[in-house]
Amino acid sequence: MKITILGCGTSTGVPMVGCDCPVCTSEDLRDKRTRASLLMCDNDHTVLIDTSTDLREQALRQHIRRIDAVLFTHAHADHVNGIDDLRGFHFLHKDIIPCFASRETLETLQSGFSYIFNEQEGSGYTPLLAAHEVSAPFELFGQTIIPIPLLHGRTLSLGFRIGNFAYLTDCSAIPEPSLELLQGLELLVIDGLRWIEHPFHFNFAGAIAAARQIKVPRTILTHLTHQIAYSEENKLPSGFELAYDGMEFNL
Repeated sequence: MKITILGCGTSTGVPMVGCDCPVCTSEDLRDKRTRASLLMCDNDHTVLIDTSTDLREQALRQHIRRIDAVLFTHAHADHVNGIDDLRGFHFLHKDIIPCFASRETLETLQSGFSYIFNEQEGSGYTPLLAAHEVSAPFELFGQTIIPIPLLHGRTLSLGFRIGNFAYLTDCSAIPEPSLELLQGLELLVIDGLRWIEHPFHFNFAGAIAAARQIKVPRTILTHLTHQIAYSEENKLPSGFELAYDGMEFNL
């Protein structure tokens, strides 16, 4: 299975509009961060996690030719507002793409993007996505997908475990039952917004503590703000790295 971090940035992206800070003006390409999303390729199938605001840019950059399914972590704008960019794939393969999310996330998506899910007479739009509510492990293209309930401040989000890999973006705490679902990982990509605390996201200390509690040997911090330069990676303890757009893993 090949994993690609399509975007590792926080909701504003990096550079952030109107900002001339050292990170936003950095010449290091790893400091250029599109909004958070991830791609999994396995058994000739391509699964996208979140349709980030920057999906079109990400798909062009990574030469993505097909999306076979979408997993949604939650319905915040930076994770779903690229949903319309799925139309390009539909124009080519004509398939309705299955998507998987919690009931609350699906309700928000279907309310805000009804034309994506339902054909409206006379509109000229055909459905792009078929909604599937998930609350338990499910099979997808020969892999078992395990949804991981997470706390995202006062709201909920979902992480996903596939084999010995897990993706936990947008979280500030991991409930005890979810910790049990994360045992035995080899690779973890987890929300790590910045050094200082935030009410809705893990900061670096919180993400590091969570990864150590899970006892995962390799952890990648994602959803990074413009307050973090990639050059700061050497300040992290052994076993921890900073994500960058286009980062790839083979599992």
